Amino acid sequence: MFRPIIGLQVLCTATASLLSAWLAGIHGAISAALGGSIGIIAGLVFVALAARSKAKSSGEALYAALRAEAVKVALMLLLLWIALATYRDVVAIGLIGSFIATVLVFTMAILVREK
Repeated sequence: MFRPIIGLQVLCTATASLLSAWLAGIHGAISAALGGSIGIIAGLVFVALAARSKAKSSGEALYAALRAEAVKVALMLLLLWIALATYRDVVAIGLIGSFIATVLVFTMAILVREK
């Protein structure tokens, strides 16, 4: 179910990187790629944690989903902090814009139905 979403996130990241490269040069492209990668990595961690759950009740399923979401958010914050703290030439608008776009694409997963 999440494969098309991850694909859209990769496409979104590539598009943001190309646009940022055109507007801000190589550092803009790298920043956008970092931001998109953060959203993709956090989404993959969420999917892995949610898939590992062997919930026997709706309460357990909800707990597993909330735990996976909490880990995703914490990982996003950590990776954003690392990127902003270590990449000296970061183009913040490219990083944050690409990150937000990939997170918004991931939230569309609930709208995707399996065939």
